[in-house]
Amino acid sequence: MADDVSQADWMKYCSDEGAGTGGDGTEGQSTGLKFGESYTWPDGLKVSIVAAKKWTQFTDEDYAEDDPAYTEFRVKLKLTNGGDAAVKLDDLSVIVEGATNGGEASTTGFATDSQPLEGRLAAGVTATKTDDNALETKYGKKIVVTVQRSSEDFDLEFPEFEGEITD
Repeated sequence: MADDVSQADWMKYCSDEGAGTGGDGTEGQSTGLKFGESYTWPDGLKVSIVAAKKWTQFTDEDYAEDDPAYTEFRVKLKLTNGGDAAVKLDDLSVIVEGATNGGEASTTGFATDSQPLEGRLAAGVTATKTDDNALETKYGKKIVVTVQRSSEDFDLEFPEFEGEITD
């Protein structure tokens, strides 16, 4: 570390609290993000949770059915590749947990308008993808969505977004 770096510069560019490129007031923040806020990984891939909406359009092709013991819902993610190279979307995964009194959502699949996290996202491209889930109704509608990313970098942050399943 250079001796001529001020504490303010170190906090802005080097510390975990200051590092990051949120650009929307969330710079360096990976937890406590609200739906609509974004997180940007060091390679330029930016993610935000657009919404979590209750699913009601069940078809015979779905891996779930309307079950009163569960809230079935679809999470919409907005991804922007601000980096210089294509990003493998298969490296991303979503975990959804109840934010009020626990519980973890199980993964499911709805056929209608599905845009799963798969394939590649070219540099400079923005896409909306979906992730389908079911959470026991006893856990409520307030949720925390964690977006994980496979990487050789074990220090890579996994952003957490807080929000609510809407009708």
